[in-house]
Amino acid sequence: MQRYFPFISFLTGQKPEAVAIISGNTDYPLLNGFATFRSTSLGGVLIQVEMFHLPVADSHDTPSFFGMHIHQTGDCTPPFDQTGTHYNPSNASHPQHAGDLPPLLSTTGYAWSAFFYSTLTVSDLIGRSIIIHRNRDDFTSQPSGDSGVKIACGVIEPYLCL
Repeated sequence: MQRYFPFISFLTGQKPEAVAIISGNTDYPLLNGFATFRSTSLGGVLIQVEMFHLPVADSHDTPSFFGMHIHQTGDCTPPFDQTGTHYNPSNASHPQHAGDLPPLLSTTGYAWSAFFYSTLTVSDLIGRSIIIHRNRDDFTSQPSGDSGVKIACGVIEPYLCL
């Protein structure tokens, strides 16, 4: 099913080529956000993520890090156990998977991030899922960084504008 998304990329002012509407699991029903994906003139992909209602640490001054990855399968049926492993077409070790993304940082339940990924294309990502994990990625544990439970998921779909 194709869905239509009314927003555009705030960072570039240009429409993304793909989007993911990200929703929390049953333990985090208010958790939500979106990710946009856009090819650049340098090749690669500009990824922008904005999240709301992330879990907050005991002290609002204490930052919380959340693992974020592209997973193999675009099935975000809770509890997100059908998303498969990290997207890893070259069978690299963690944290060198193509699906290993920078962590999100939040102190108030809100996070915004934008980054350039030179080795991916938008077409590589369509049909996969973007996952937010409860814990930070430790960048060493195999096979996936010990990021903990999947607390949010979004299917990466082509961007269609009315």
